[in-house]
Amino acid sequence: MPIISMFYGVVIRMFHFDDKKHHAPHIHVVYQNYGVVIAIPSGKVLDGKIPKGKMKLVQAWIELHQDELMADWELAKNGEEVFKIKPLK
Repeated sequence: MPIISMFYGVVIRMFHFDDKKHHAPHIHVVYQNYGVVIAIPSGKVLDGKIPKGKMKLVQAWIELHQDELMADWELAKNGEEVFKIKPLK
């Protein structure tokens, strides 16, 4: 499960071949003991939760990197290597 970005204690991953359960482009986000699955490019929560402040950071990051995330999604759903995406600073 490749890590595509990390910032402020948030780890963002994208699984290979992961289009069966949620049927939509998405990322997996972990922060401490929390985990959430978020649709891209909408930023809608599909499953789980993280603290509100961290969620706002992730949604802002998604908005900034929509094109890169969708390109990574196409690679990941086909089992190909995804690219790292710049973190929030």
